[in-house]
Amino acid sequence: MKPGLSLRMSQHLALTPQLQQSIRLLQLSTLELSQEVDQMLDDNPFLERSEEESASEAFGLEQTDTHVSLGDRVSESASTSSSSEDSASETRDEAVTDVAESWDGDGSVDMRPDDSEWGGEAGPRQNNGEETADAIDLARSSGSLTDFLHRQALSLRLSEIDRAALRFLIESLNDDGYLTDTLPELAASLAGSDDYEQLDELVHRFTVALGLLQSLEPVGVGARDLAECMRIQIKALLQDEPDDAVAQAALAVCAQPLEMLAKRDFKRLAVACGLDEAVVKAAIPFIARLEPKPGRPFVQAEQNIIIPDVLVVNTSKTATPKFRIQLNPDVMPKLRVHDIYANALRGSKGSSHAGLQQRLQEARWFIKNIQQRFDTILRVSTAIVERQKNFLTHGELAMRPLVLREIADELGMHESTISRVTTAKYMSTPQGTFELKYFFGSGLGTDSGSAASSTAVRALIKQFVAAEKPAKPLSDNQISEMLKEQGIDCARRTVAKYREALKIAPANLRKTL
Repeated sequence: MKPGLSLRMSQHLALTPQLQQSIRLLQLSTLELSQEVDQMLDDNPFLERSEEESASEAFGLEQTDTHVSLGDRVSESASTSSSSEDSASETRDEAVTDVAESWDGDGSVDMRPDDSEWGGEAGPRQNNGEETADAIDLARSSGSLTDFLHRQALSLRLSEIDRAALRFLIESLNDDGYLTDTLPELAASLAGSDDYEQLDELVHRFTVALGLLQSLEPVGVGARDLAECMRIQIKALLQDEPDDAVAQAALAVCAQPLEMLAKRDFKRLAVACGLDEAVVKAAIPFIARLEPKPGRPFVQAEQNIIIPDVLVVNTSKTATPKFRIQLNPDVMPKLRVHDIYANALRGSKGSSHAGLQQRLQEARWFIKNIQQRFDTILRVSTAIVERQKNFLTHGELAMRPLVLREIADELGMHESTISRVTTAKYMSTPQGTFELKYFFGSGLGTDSGSAASSTAVRALIKQFVAAEKPAKPLSDNQISEMLKEQGIDCARRTVAKYREALKIAPANLRKTL
């Protein structure tokens, strides 16, 4: 073959560092965004927090109500829906070391004549004049389960070795307050498997320490399984009322396999416990009031706290609701370009400061991308509220079917962008706080030809089960027939799926004689 030259024209997609960062910031949760901002503040000297209001930036629905270009929509679709911290770090390093792929957006590294326009907050500025306490800090003040137990252990008069054994067991508890490892396993982790004499000594010490641990508050802590946890709580109640026949029956029931209790097999339980069936039935509500997870109140509250990104308030004083949608000012970072550093860099000329110019442009684009993130969240939330006004007014039964494509088409965005926006972002509404994804759901056919939201169908199922007779619970087939009477075509398998999603037991386990 002879070597030759040829020309060929082709098109390909290329995600600029700016677009990559914009996509990544869009999918971050509030906590992840806060961590990303802290990391950027540590890495970039041109970025600083701003506590002052600035009138130079004006971002909101009016400025951002433009359609995304087709090229950007295709690029977003081609990108992955998530990226690891390693790839994010590589993107930042690439932006610093490779001037060719600069953050300036137009291929140049020239400085803007005035950096004052970058002195605003990263996100639309809203101020309701109210100071809210940091819920996470308030939650941390309650302390952890291990700290609570250690403080109680200080009041016990113990030898040094027993105190050390008790401390070791406390540190071995899981978040629910259970001791999941056996005492021999814990002893082997300290002494090894060859020294049998020391193993026996450690098991003995741990056995004594376990009894001390199970005597501490909260009652039930240190149990090895659920049955033991319930027995510890019942024995503690019997110390105050030793003649309580129901508590004694509950203790006998908890000594039997829990499978019989879960199936409500009262006859077998009565025979196994040697008690009358009526007494066993009376013990079931007593057992239901016990705490299956003693460590639950001490779980770090920040795992359960949800900070809404969007606030929806009904401002109408009449029967016709009127909702105001606004971003939560507490979750929006206030960032700006450091004026002193930027002005000093502007006064210097030459290619020797190309790296610093790169970091300045990176700071600018970071602020812009955060602004764009919050503006996109606000636009999507506004579109959702417009379609789910009935839900905000009347509750779950009024939820209408909604798919991502419907919002994407209205806002001129790609469906993947809407998916990123609605993941791990929350909206506070008159009906409660919900993830944005909650407002989307498939539709089921109705006799009228319209569609009923799956959320509304689940709410109906919950109502049917709540109103059923305990002695004769509704089967999935009966619920399906009841939905058909309401004009909703819902198969038995679909009812079973929704029932399981609602964590409702099947009819045979809900039956109470």
